[in-house]
Amino acid sequence: MFAERVRRHAWIPSSPFPAVALAAGLAAVLAACGGARAQKVAAGGYPPSAAEAAAPGNAAVSGAEAAAPGPAQDRPGLGTSWGETVAAPIHFAPFQRASAAPWAELALHYNDADGVLAHARYLGVAPAPLEVDAGDGALSVAVVDDDGRSLPGFTAGGRTLVVGDDGERYRIVVRNATDARFEVVASVDGLDVIDGRPADPARRGYLVDPHGVLSIDGFRTSDDAVAAFRFGRVADSYAAQTGSDRNVGVIGLAIFAERGARWSRGELHRRDTADPFPERGYAAPPR
Repeated sequence: MFAERVRRHAWIPSSPFPAVALAAGLAAVLAACGGARAQKVAAGGYPPSAAEAAAPGNAAVSGAEAAAPGPAQDRPGLGTSWGETVAAPIHFAPFQRASAAPWAELALHYNDADGVLAHARYLGVAPAPLEVDAGDGALSVAVVDDDGRSLPGFTAGGRTLVVGDDGERYRIVVRNATDARFEVVASVDGLDVIDGRPADPARRGYLVDPHGVLSIDGFRTSDDAVAAFRFGRVADSYAAQTGSDRNVGVIGLAIFAERGARWSRGELHRRDTADPFPERGYAAPPR
């Protein structure tokens, strides 16, 4: 639909409207569900209008969430702060989820080196090299530094632990090895990366194109920019500054497949392992 071969972001708002292109270049794709019209969601913590708050997929903010934040406790380890403005334009594109349930969900816990090792000891296992695949391995996820290098980490006791440094900028990178598109709803410290509100997989997210790479650079502040993700003190984290630090230290991704048949790795595996005689056995005696 657009001329760009690579799109960095794809943001899909909650309410439906016809797809509209917003920017050129390394652009994002903002999708509408079901071919109806899509309404822009307030980004970067901007308060939504009454219509937006009532739209499907826009969960209402409770009184506790809307209350002024109190002082954060002094906790060890890292959180994610509201960083400098980074250019990250977005576009609109249609996308209809194959199911209301995510195709895959991932959680990546991050901390400084001492915190990651302490977390591994808490789980009672020895750390192992980091490998993060989504679903059947068709998508991969990495947390990378400002130079695009994957941050070190471990898998331990079913947890993925990523090592960060205080003050370091990071990005969330999703690589798609299939011919299909996927929608990625992402959260950092329990907050949606698009609107800064408490995260919910029912919200709309970014698109990753077939054989494409999605780079999520920060909390979205407008159609054209984000506030960069930077590791910092928990008390200085965006979550602590805007409400609660309860969920600091975790990156979440809910990944949705697109409606319609696609040649995914799972489907190709089913084809490759199809049994031509699934009911072969012995003859049964007559009744």
